[in-house]
Amino acid sequence: MSDKPFADQTVVVTGGGTGIGRSAALAFADLGAKHVVVTGRRAERLAEVAALHPAVVTVTADVREETGAEAVAAAVTELGGTVDVLVHNAGVFRFSPLEALSAQTVREVVDINLVGPLLLTGKLLPMLRSPGGGIVLVSSRAGHNASPGSSVYAASKAGVHSLTRSWAAELAPKGIRVNAVAPGFVRTEAYAANGLGPEQVEGLFEGVKHQVPLGRVGETDDVTPWITRLAEPSSSLVTGQIITLDGGMDVA
Repeated sequence: MSDKPFADQTVVVTGGGTGIGRSAALAFADLGAKHVVVTGRRAERLAEVAALHPAVVTVTADVREETGAEAVAAAVTELGGTVDVLVHNAGVFRFSPLEALSAQTVREVVDINLVGPLLLTGKLLPMLRSPGGGIVLVSSRAGHNASPGSSVYAASKAGVHSLTRSWAAELAPKGIRVNAVAPGFVRTEAYAANGLGPEQVEGLFEGVKHQVPLGRVGETDDVTPWITRLAEPSSSLVTGQIITLDGGMDVA
């Protein structure tokens, strides 16, 4: 198996300024990708990623908007017009207890987590290598487990699960594979973005790890290798799969 499985390829990673997206983008670059197009809404965070590897190309864009999807497509066109791997990582978590539910929260979560992948995939589909292209979606174990207090997020990720399976069946005749990873609790900025302070985040993780059979929460490096492996040519028979990475919580 080649140590540079993505040599000469163009990879697109959404939400690549932080967390899992940043880790995945740099992993694809280290594994030989010629271009890794990294998108996000914060130019300064994208610049930090670009400074770490010359293969990284940044596009400041909100991919839940058509203009954002068009900006990504334009960048790919300038790089040759072909996408070998598309990674949908951009996502947002919001607490959404029913007694305090707001329309703004519903729209934000659904637009970013579900509408964004739909719009961008539709825009880039003519550019996806066929046969041989791959799509990997970053979902969550919440997509197939009850999530009291965060039902909107869970519903959006259930939608991502459905997209994964439906697209896998729809795009198989084109030779394009579609898979997803579904992490459990992972150390990212998502918790701070919901207003939790450092001590609160650590308290949350300390409580959660006792529910995890393997005894710890995840790190981005636990997720990234599965994203790259699902996209590798060596996984050419794998499609329509959702890989849960939760330390065994599903079977506890």
